[in-house]
Amino acid sequence: MENLKELYSNSDLKLMRAAEDSLLMGQNRVEELKLFAANTGIRRIGIAHCVGMTREAMNLKERLSDQFEVYTVDCKYAKIKGSDMLDDETVKGTSCNPAGQADFLAINNTELNISFGLCVGHDILFNMKSKAPTTTLVVKDREHKHNPYQEFVK
Repeated sequence: MENLKELYSNSDLKLMRAAEDSLLMGQNRVEELKLFAANTGIRRIGIAHCVGMTREAMNLKERLSDQFEVYTVDCKYAKIKGSDMLDDETVKGTSCNPAGQADFLAINNTELNISFGLCVGHDILFNMKSKAPTTTLVVKDREHKHNPYQEFVK
């Protein structure tokens, strides 16, 4: 491709500039995320999290709430039976609801969403359904305590 820059709209380039201006060498991703949101004028942040990481998601909400309006929604939002969701009576318990999480955050007019420990596939659906740009802060990796990087540094 001759001119790769043609792949980017003006709003894309503004996000790229904000990303460049938000690099904090030696700092953590949460601080970079806060700076990125501030640099782009974002005021409302959504956190879509696994119900098993509610405590951690609330800690993140607290860290972000000093500068932003923060909305959280767990994966069991709307309490849909798994057997109803998948039309399969063998499925037990409450289904995860990534599209519902995205809808809840859209209703609350979030401007940036954070995927926080959602299952593989559920995170993909959440990202696809999200009306706001989405970043991943935590991935679910049960073997490596949610840090898949450990797999590559053995």
